[in-house]
Amino acid sequence: MNLKKMTSALFAFVSTLVLFAVPAFAQTPDAAGDSNKGFIALAIGLGLGLAAAGGGMGQGKAAAAALEGIGRNPGAADKIFTPLLLSLALIESLVIYSLVISFMLLGKL
Repeated sequence: MNLKKMTSALFAFVSTLVLFAVPAFAQTPDAAGDSNKGFIALAIGLGLGLAAAGGGMGQGKAAAAALEGIGRNPGAADKIFTPLLLSLALIESLVIYSLVISFMLLGKL
């Protein structure tokens, strides 16, 4: 994917996000006076979505690099496999941290 296509896709995503975020900003405070519920729900959705997208891209690049290395030198597969699993686990742990934070924010709704 070249830079022009990526930029246009990012612009389309952000403009769609802004379009659908307008109702969250238009909410009036409820009887308790807590008007942050829409923002918290938006933060949960955006946080999990961005974490999953970033983690998926990172894991894809790590796996592609490992498979390319194994393809060039099949004898090094044993030496590449363990660091690959470790890096995938560390990347996934960041996504799990985002999930934990989302659950903590969900308790505030």
